[in-house]
Amino acid sequence: MGGENDMKLDRNPDTDLGTDIIAIPLVVDAGRDGFRLDRYLSSRFVRLSRNRIHKMIARGRVMIARTGEPFRKPASRVKAGDELLIIRPAPEEPDVEMDYRILYEDDALLALDKPAGLPVHPSARYHRHTLTALMRDRMGVGHGWEMGHRLDRETSGVLVLAQRGEPARALKRAFFQRRVHKEYLALVHGSMLASRSVDVPLGPAVDSRIRIKVGPRSLEEGGLVADTWIEPLRYATFRGEAVTLVRARPRTGRTHQIRVHLEWAGHAVVGDKMYGIDEQRFLDVVEGGRPLQELEAELGLSRHALHAHRLALPHPVSGEQLELEAPWPAMLSAIADLP
Repeated sequence: MGGENDMKLDRNPDTDLGTDIIAIPLVVDAGRDGFRLDRYLSSRFVRLSRNRIHKMIARGRVMIARTGEPFRKPASRVKAGDELLIIRPAPEEPDVEMDYRILYEDDALLALDKPAGLPVHPSARYHRHTLTALMRDRMGVGHGWEMGHRLDRETSGVLVLAQRGEPARALKRAFFQRRVHKEYLALVHGSMLASRSVDVPLGPAVDSRIRIKVGPRSLEEGGLVADTWIEPLRYATFRGEAVTLVRARPRTGRTHQIRVHLEWAGHAVVGDKMYGIDEQRFLDVVEGGRPLQELEAELGLSRHALHAHRLALPHPVSGEQLELEAPWPAMLSAIADLP
């Protein structure tokens, strides 16, 4: 992942970068205090190899933000609060829906309906086509809104933010203390016949070549407790096969939790490019150069069919209980509408 802001530079300080480059600011968090520089960058740019990161440092593309002085040694230590600036070529970014709808707003809390396909934060592939960049362009660099949680790029629905300072800290505490109740809707393969709880610990997927993939992993092997309640709502067909509209209520907040638990239960999310299909098909796109549109055509959707439908949470200032809802998207409603 990249930092939460990026900017296009008018002049190129490194002749092998070309004319279109971006500068990505990063602030070292407390959890990475004391990391070697190369280890820190590997944890932030998870798709870059250690060799590529060493080359970035050697070419002076990793700088102290305040002075512009480049780091030269991968073994340099970073401290919490250090501000870095990473110079990278500007990627050719895929087109995404560059819009969002405001569901709720006051001086302390903001709730958005994030469209599917719009990444929340910059990454190796997305820099300008992200929610953070879009909000900065609309509201200005100092808008002060901090996200309390995240949604995957292809997941649509409710995303809540709070103003920097105590409102943001209160919102994040509410998530950490599990006082935020989340309800998702999903279209899944097959006919799910009964409600159930899936209580399967999760961690890095075993024997997977996809670095970000999650899978069942025992607590003894470093897995984290994960629990999701799933409930069938309506049955339909999609491309001649049975699908079920389900409600999912995650009781914990692990990466990809709902998608992995639904796959484990035998009902992978429709359109999911990572779970429920042979992972080589995903790797053919991200590493082999296969056009993404080909895989989407095979799956029948340009997104996975998972939507953050409702959030119930205490207001970060008043404590008033709020319920926020994002409508079930039309693309998915055309397959199975809400009962």
